[in-house]
Amino acid sequence: MEIIQKSSFGRHYSLTFVKSFLIWSFTLTVCLLVVGFPLIVLMTTVGALGSVILQSVLPVSAVLLVAGSLIGANLLAILLAAAMLTLKGVHPQEVSWLRWLHGDAKPSHSSVYASCPLTCNVV
Repeated sequence: MEIIQKSSFGRHYSLTFVKSFLIWSFTLTVCLLVVGFPLIVLMTTVGALGSVILQSVLPVSAVLLVAGSLIGANLLAILLAAAMLTLKGVHPQEVSWLRWLHGDAKPSHSSVYASCPLTCNVV
């Protein structure tokens, strides 16, 4: 009986760990794409210049090398940050600025339409 309880606890903990890691990976990817757009433009510019410079040294694979290294560095940074947040025990539900992630929308104002006084009370 005790072995069954220990294995179910371990399985639950590992599923929670994996779920937290995947949610953090998704959240950080979305934040990089949406909020980090100027950073993406800067990385694209540096990548294009790096490809032009490397074209004289590696004529066949300069673009592939630069693009692969930029994409790999971004993926590695996202996965390392997600792993670090998961290992520290920070759950996405505890972060205040992630209300959009778990559906707790609190609008700052409610919409009022001009036709509402005429049609809102009609059943």
